[in-house]
Amino acid sequence: QQVLRADHAIDAVGISVPGISNQKNGTVWAPNIPNWDAYPLLEEVKNITGNRPVAIESDRSCYILGEMWQGNAKECTNAIFIAVGTGIGAGIVADGRVLHGAGDIAGAIGWMALQQPFKEEYISCGCFEINASGSGIAKTAKQLIMEDERYAGSLTGNFTAHQVFDAYERNDPVAVKVIRNAIQHWGMAIANLISIFNPEKILLGGGVFGPAVKFIPDITTEAMKWAQPISARQVSVEASSLGASAGLYGAGYLALQLNEKNK
Repeated sequence: QQVLRADHAIDAVGISVPGISNQKNGTVWAPNIPNWDAYPLLEEVKNITGNRPVAIESDRSCYILGEMWQGNAKECTNAIFIAVGTGIGAGIVADGRVLHGAGDIAGAIGWMALQQPFKEEYISCGCFEINASGSGIAKTAKQLIMEDERYAGSLTGNFTAHQVFDAYERNDPVAVKVIRNAIQHWGMAIANLISIFNPEKILLGGGVFGPAVKFIPDITTEAMKWAQPISARQVSVEASSLGASAGLYGAGYLALQLNEKNK
């Protein structure tokens, strides 16, 4: 607010939110921010910005927009950013347009059904997320250790996914099993996205990629087994080039688009 009032010639504002942005009424749902359930963010920001135009998008949409503007998806009109951190989501651009869906929930790919039978634990965060998100990797490893009385590896206590990746490098049997399972699920999910959307690029980012970047060739090999073969030959699976800044670049791009539209 102080920056805007200091008259820094701000023409438009772009905002990335860690959740769902309702394009119809300007409210947002951000589960990791207290009380941000149908929070009237657009109204609040407009009280500060006045007549300046404001665009609010989900972080996953901003990730892919940032990569298309200044990252690894330049010149693409069909591209997908898969963000793998505590959870899993995808920013999807098809034919040059960000996909929102009927309720602005498009891209919630953590709920992809990638194995059977259905388990009750899939209700809260989805099959894909439980097997291949950061929190899911740690949870799966802990469950395997609890079930194996003979386990004598290095994973102890309340460890994280990053420690599972470290243990994988030491050939820890539980870590190897969990990471290989994650690779299979990443590959199957990417194959489904390739077959449905026929993208030019699929980018992998978020905190898990990170340490999982080295597995992209293995993930791609797995994906190509399952994907529609013509689409599979047309796509490139790569790491994000903007890292943690992808959402910031995407928010900046939103503001630039608004500014161009209002000239």
